[in-house]
Amino acid sequence: MLQLAWPWILATVVTPLLVARLAPRAPDAAGAPIRVPYFEEALAWSRRATVSVPRVRQVVALLAWGALVLAAARPQWIGDPVSLPVHGRDVMLALDLSGSMREQDMKTATGFERRIDTVKRVAGDFVARRAGDRVGLILFGTRAYLQTPFTLDLDTVSEMVSETVLGLAGEQTAIGDAIGLAVKRLRERATQERVLVLLTDGADTASQVDPLSAARFAQEEGITIYAVGVGADEEVSPRWFGTRLTGSRSALDESALRTIADLTGGRYFRARDAAELEEVYRLIDALEPVGGDDEVFRPTRELFHWPLGLSVTLFACVALLGISNVPAVRMARDPDGEDAR
Repeated sequence: MLQLAWPWILATVVTPLLVARLAPRAPDAAGAPIRVPYFEEALAWSRRATVSVPRVRQVVALLAWGALVLAAARPQWIGDPVSLPVHGRDVMLALDLSGSMREQDMKTATGFERRIDTVKRVAGDFVARRAGDRVGLILFGTRAYLQTPFTLDLDTVSEMVSETVLGLAGEQTAIGDAIGLAVKRLRERATQERVLVLLTDGADTASQVDPLSAARFAQEEGITIYAVGVGADEEVSPRWFGTRLTGSRSALDESALRTIADLTGGRYFRARDAAELEEVYRLIDALEPVGGDDEVFRPTRELFHWPLGLSVTLFACVALLGISNVPAVRMARDPDGEDAR
């Protein structure tokens, strides 16, 4: 719809009429008109007489003034409402890419698959559901590094999760370094809701920073950590017809992960198969819901330049009409050769 940002300015449109009615009239100027030499030749060339246009000038001047006042009132075109999600949280995902993540022991509806494949699929769905939150991605193995900084582009983060490659960060597990890097990135954020979702299938074997020390640092910064331990409790071995469980093989340090989560006000979750991992991420969604009601934004487009351009054009026309309305007087040549009126 069309609206005026400052409609009260329209009251000034009557100013010229008030000035014309209330201001005292200026005295008639006494002076000679413009002297035009060679008037006869110019008149013969133009074949027309001077036309007086005071009424036209007044009308055009009033239109120019009205357009100028309209421009000063700032006409705007207000577009349709656009919903903007409220950005309430910064969520950092830290995914383990150590060598043990290639173990094929995550049970699905169709059989068993590698841990990393289950994690990529479920974590990607989790990211896609975080509409309105800024999400970042840390990958860690022997070293931890930032794969994706915080962004609202959830499609990009999901794609980065799906393209992760085992061994890219080394074969060992640096949980403490991953927490430390996440805290470093999260502490720079101005939002109050800052969350780290840490997923691993083992114990810390390569960190330069002690995981519990890093967790205490996160606690001081007000960062909540949800720790997720993945992997079956028993080893899965292939057979001629399917697979079988052959005994316990989990290397998770569940005690340390539980302590990390408890220190920061988070929770520890255990995911032994694909269904449990999906349930874990649904529980995290429930514990850390996305932003509340959407904000409504209506795009605004300024239109003042159109009446302003019209006003400038009309004022230029008034000036040209004034020039064309200058009175002219025939010139006579006296015997001495001087021009006279």
